[in-house]
Amino acid sequence: MTPAAAPPKPALRQESPLARASALPWLLFLAALAIAAFLAWRLLKPEDIGDPLATSLVAFEKQNRLTVFSAQLAPVVSSDDARLFGLVKSKQVAVIPARVDYTLDLSRMGRDRMAWNAGTKTLSVKLPALTVGRPNMDEARAQYLREGVWITREAQDKLTRDNTRLAERLAVEQAANPVLMSLARGAAKDAIRQNLAIPLQVAGYGDVKVVVSFDGEPTPM
Repeated sequence: MTPAAAPPKPALRQESPLARASALPWLLFLAALAIAAFLAWRLLKPEDIGDPLATSLVAFEKQNRLTVFSAQLAPVVSSDDARLFGLVKSKQVAVIPARVDYTLDLSRMGRDRMAWNAGTKTLSVKLPALTVGRPNMDEARAQYLREGVWITREAQDKLTRDNTRLAERLAVEQAANPVLMSLARGAAKDAIRQNLAIPLQVAGYGDVKVVVSFDGEPTPM
């Protein structure tokens, strides 16, 4: 008998390319899925929002001096004048409105005046002392009361100049009284809280707490 012929082998060689061809779409799909996942992770991953102290300093750099409070004052002063060896006397009482501004020198603010607590999202800020500006005397609205039988033009001008100087000096003293200084410090703290809290929220720090105090004051907890 003639031995049976061995089955042809070329069919085996044809199966491997077919298997690779059928697996190729799945490999491409998995690769595309991996790329899409990587791009989504790059897009949605948390970003480093930076340094909160640097963000706060940028807010300060927008203005070197910040006016936080203004006081409207009305000093009452009086001056005397004597001429002709004291024979001609005159007196002037004046009420001169004045405005005094209280400002913060933000150019003195640096990292050493701020501290950030990441756990409680609290920014502590230490402010320099307030600056009390020179009174702005509104002589156009001043009121005068003069006494004297005969008041010369020269005497009247001298009385007005003397009263203006006295009113300016008195306005400085009034502006430095504890009540007005306390109001000015409170206004300054409110202004700094708003100026810093909003940029920090926009920068991505969420609901932050800004604690403000002045030099010499204890830092609130």
